[in-house]
Amino acid sequence: MYHNMRGTCGRLELKPEGSVFHSDPLRYHKDRIEVPMFVVVWQFEISEDKVAGFEAAYGADGAWAQLFRTSPEYLGTELLRDAYVPGNYLTIDRWSSEQAFRSFRKDHDSEYEVLDRQCDALTSRETRVGAYAA
Repeated sequence: MYHNMRGTCGRLELKPEGSVFHSDPLRYHKDRIEVPMFVVVWQFEISEDKVAGFEAAYGADGAWAQLFRTSPEYLGTELLRDAYVPGNYLTIDRWSSEQAFRSFRKDHDSEYEVLDRQCDALTSRETRVGAYAA
């Protein structure tokens, strides 16, 4: 059996099942192909009365994602709600590379800071968990 696969980072060619040829540096495992990316993770504590506003601002279609989408190197945002601790959230912002994220921050620093100040009232606590390369 043959598979025709295309990745967002490079072209994958038609090969027999179980083998994949790629023209760009992709990491792959037996069952999946991973595209290199840079991920920024934040943890938030939100009071019950602020949850709706927080989810609206920090969700995949919220104000932060809208700002990030001005960069073609932005890959998306995930908002995760803790299943056991009310008001505890993580955001995961995905970028094509660390350089892409740094360029975005440099080019959009004033808009980023304005939005950050606007969203301050939505959070009780905000902690950058880390920035990770995949």
